[in-house]
Amino acid sequence: MSTYVLVHGSFHGGWCWDGIVQRLTRAGHRAVAVDLPGRGADTRPTSDLTLEDYAQHVVDAVAAEKEPVVLVGHSMGGVVITQAAERAPERIARLAYVCAFLPADGQSLLDLARTDGESVLLGNLIIEAHNGTHHVRPEGARESFYHDCSDDDAARATARLIPESLAVVGTPVETSEARFGRVPRSYIECSDDRALGPTLQKRMHTATPCRVTRIVSSHSPFFSRPDELARALT
Repeated sequence: MSTYVLVHGSFHGGWCWDGIVQRLTRAGHRAVAVDLPGRGADTRPTSDLTLEDYAQHVVDAVAAEKEPVVLVGHSMGGVVITQAAERAPERIARLAYVCAFLPADGQSLLDLARTDGESVLLGNLIIEAHNGTHHVRPEGARESFYHDCSDDDAARATARLIPESLAVVGTPVETSEARFGRVPRSYIECSDDRALGPTLQKRMHTATPCRVTRIVSSHSPFFSRPDELARALT
């Protein structure tokens, strides 16, 4: 049995993984969903947070486990787990990207997102450069993230979305073949994703090869296809 550490994407929190934690636990695994900085008990201002803050938080989470973990990142969480793997490859048995950004050395999330001609998310973002944050227009959240989810799941999730740091998405990762490159990788591609287009997903996991599984899902398979996602992770 394995230990899973689950990292959420922009605007979300560890709460989005609740159904997957339950399914992995029922299957006999240990599963921990982290809240990245600026959430829960961490009251630092969002505008002060950096990619290094996020990566170190995840490194601390995997270091607290007794064995190397399967480190899972969703969306922006893919950038975070990539940087964390460079810091602590010995603590990670496998990286799993769930419709996630998978940057090469020197790339940022923003570099990749600018190339995504299929995403509707960019048109639903409000950028607040004066305070270093951005957030999703509530009326655009379902179209971007939850179009195949239940009304209840979409409404509950939309109500919990928070602003995200611009510094996190604008900072390039720094990785090497000797550290990040030695960790096995899987990619769970979501073929009906309207936030991170399937074409960009394919381009990323082709450039940085992974074992690939495909799910017909929106950007939120933990709500719309939780059984399939749990099976793919195991």
